[in-house]
Amino acid sequence: MKGSDSEDRAPEFELSPPHSGTIHYLEHGYPSPLVRWHHHNAYELHYIVASSGRVFVGDYVGEFEPGCLILTGPRLPHNWISDIACADRIAVRDMLVQFDHSTIEGAAALLPEFCEVLPLMESARLGIEFAGMQQQASHYMSKIRDSSGLTRLSYFCQFLHELARHSEQRTLSAGYVETIANDLAVEKINIVVNFMAQHFQEKISLSQAANLLNMNASYFSRFFSKTTGTTFCGFLAQIRIGKACELLSTTDQHITSICYDVGYTNIANFNRRFLEHKKMTPREYRRQTRERLSRDCNEATSGSAAGMALP
Repeated sequence: MKGSDSEDRAPEFELSPPHSGTIHYLEHGYPSPLVRWHHHNAYELHYIVASSGRVFVGDYVGEFEPGCLILTGPRLPHNWISDIACADRIAVRDMLVQFDHSTIEGAAALLPEFCEVLPLMESARLGIEFAGMQQQASHYMSKIRDSSGLTRLSYFCQFLHELARHSEQRTLSAGYVETIANDLAVEKINIVVNFMAQHFQEKISLSQAANLLNMNASYFSRFFSKTTGTTFCGFLAQIRIGKACELLSTTDQHITSICYDVGYTNIANFNRRFLEHKKMTPREYRRQTRERLSRDCNEATSGSAAGMALP
């Protein structure tokens, strides 16, 4: 169950607080007024330290957990919604750094070394997730938080350097094209996105969603596709399949039961949709996920044993 009335608030174009430095560090808990489907002119390096749930970046919908590290570009809509009980509160869920494109571009014009991160900035316009960087992210975010001035900038540059060279990068919103003409469109879509995130287990029709915005179904369908870069049904399917992946990975629940729990009423349709989105069956996804988890645990155990054996 999602735990915040703030999810129902319409977003506004977010203006970064005034600050004198090149970068701006902030952190927040959950629920928080900062948690909403929104966009802004800054790049944002976003590190999750607590809770799991669904992440929305452009036309991408997926799952997140502690250790998730994502870089979003200017005017790319994004949001993280945690799965927690209504009464629960998380003191610190997110650590993040905001910075402007002009900062990096200006630095590259003066210092050729900065050109190394320009391709990363270009890719970030569609959102990038970095796998296997939990230790580095925790280290650098803490250093940036606890420092200021040139020392803070130095840690930020080191972090960017590692991100630019990191091999496990995944583009999130591959099909998204910036089409949001004004902030009112974002406000309207936020209402629908939050409704879908809260009620994806139920039957949700196009007409039902259109009624939330007082639009007819045909106009709403075009509006939703133009604003988000994907269709209403496609967006809803991503939410449901993302939740199914979480249940397949973390529970022994029967696949048919998962099908019904994420909003599908027909196992054949669920299997077909899952195959379309994940390029494998739910059974195969569960098998691969568990094999990967077992392999990671064995590697971690081996690494710990090797460390203890050192003189």
